[in-house]
Order: sequence, then structure tokens, then C-alpha cells
Amino acid sequence: MEFEHKPVLLEECIEFLNIRPDGIYVDGTLGGGGHSSEIIRNLGSDGVFIGIDQDKNAIEAAKRKFSSLDIRAKVIIEHTNFENIREVLEAHKIGSVDGVLLDLGVSSHQLDEGERGFSYQHDAPLDMRMNQKSEFNAYELVNTWSRNEIAQVIRDYGEEKWASRIAEFIVKSREEQKIETTGELTDIIKAAIPAAARREGPHPAKRTFQAIRIAVNRELEVLKSFLNSISEILNPEGRVAIITFHSLEDRIVKQSFREQAKGCICPRDFPQCVCGIKPKLKIITRKPVTPSDPELEINPRARSAKLRVAQRI
Repeated sequence: MEFEHKPVLLEECIEFLNIRPDGIYVDGTLGGGGHSSEIIRNLGSDGVFIGIDQDKNAIEAAKRKFSSLDIRAKVIIEHTNFENIREVLEAHKIGSVDGVLLDLGVSSHQLDEGERGFSYQHDAPLDMRMNQKSEFNAYELVNTWSRNEIAQVIRDYGEEKWASRIAEFIVKSREEQKIETTGELTDIIKAAIPAAARREGPHPAKRTFQAIRIAVNRELEVLKSFLNSISEILNPEGRVAIITFHSLEDRIVKQSFREQAKGCICPRDFPQCVCGIKPKLKIITRKPVTPSDPELEINPRARSAKLRVAQRI
């Protein structure tokens, strides 16, 4: 299946990255190469583009897309997780960069490719690994974690109020036989949520599937790790642009940017600063940027997207 992924907030990302033709730019979530192609188009012969993705299919799709471009810049592609960005830069003897883009969450292709097990709308083996070389998958989580561990994942990462009941139903069901497929898991979730609650809001399995996917791929840990090192990776006035698709990720990005934009923490009545803490980032988007109505008409999956941008001081 062709890797079809409409780049969300494309024009806004390119504008905020403020691309210099001779700069060094990283797309940490290469996907199908939609955002990356536009970054590359803005780079001259002295520019460098680095694309990172943990999904091998995404990398192959991006390479195909790039093959039709008139590329002047140096292009580097790495199959790894963006939390390893520092190691990637070191391997290519690059100290710091002028811009980093992350488009978080699951891609349209991963959802549509039923056999990957990301979607509750396709019956497939329980998998949900973005990196298919990873040993841990959704099957392991659902069939081996304790009831309390499963409930906590669904509650914390899915913000699902029926988390304890869903976990209870999962554990009870797997005692009879292992839960093998997304279809079986969806049926268990539906049975656990009372009929009246199922009639309101999104698909009853949506929050639980999101939660398990986040846990399997360590998505929030990876994001926090990346944000902790971003100011050391960026050149002065270099920018980081991050697109999130749910409130947990957006909260982490917002809080991290805010923390790193803070300076002195001395009490106000001190005549001069003694803590020596200086702000590392300047927040460029006070409020998150969201897709326009015309974009949503073309790509309804962009509805929950939020873009936040910060600049290295």
C-alpha cells in the first residue's frame, strides 16, 4: 500500500521554521515525506536536510517521493527514533541545527494499513509498533500486564473514565483465551462500556487504542526526552515546531516550552540575580496554531492538530 499521508499545517510549518537556504533542518517524523519535501525545496546547495523515522515503510515512501524532486541540498535519512537525534547528528559530525519539525502521533498510512494493528476499524493482529523491529507490542501488553497496569495506561494515556472496568474485562477475557486481534479487543471494550455511554462521543475503543499505542511506543517518554535536549541541539535563533494530536502531548510541549522560556527564579525582592538561570527558548506561538476550515475540508483527520513553535535564544 502506498504511504499516503497529507502533511498537516504544511504552510504554517514552513513559515514558522523560517528556513535559510544554507541551514540544517531535521524532520524527526519523516512519515511519507510531505513536510520534508517542502523543507528540501527551500534549501540550496549548502543546505542539509536530515529525515528520521522509526517506521521502515515511511522511509521507503519518503525516498520515493524525494526521487521526483530537484534536490540541491545534502539529504540524510536515518531509520531510528527521534529521541536519538543527538546520536544521529554526532554520527554525521553535526553539532547543532537551525530547525526541527515533529509531526506526532500515528500517520494516516499506519491507520489505513490494517495489518499493523493501529486501528479499531480493521480486524488485525494486535501489534501497534511504529518500529517493527521492536520486540514489545500491543499483544504483549494486553495479555501479560496486570489489571492495575492496564487500567493505569488506559486512564493516563487515554483519559478514559471507564479504564478500570475495561481493564477488568480484558483480564477476565484473556483468562479464557489470549486476546489475539484488534477486533477481539474492540468487542471487549464495547462490552465493558455501558450502552448509554457508548452512544455519546467518539468510538468506544478510540481512547483505549490510543492509550495502548502510546504505551507500546513509549511516545510520551520519547517526547519528554527530546524536549529536554532541544535547546542544546538548536543553533541560536533555530526553531522547533511540534504538531500534536491529543491533549497529553500538547500539554507536555506547552509546559516544556514554558519552563525553558523562564529565566531567573530568584525572589522578586532580591536586588540582583544570584541563581544565574537564563531562558533557553522564546515561545513564538503564544496560542497553538490549528488547521484552517479549507484544510479540514480536504483532510478531516487534521481536526485535533495543534502546532507550537519555540526559538532558541
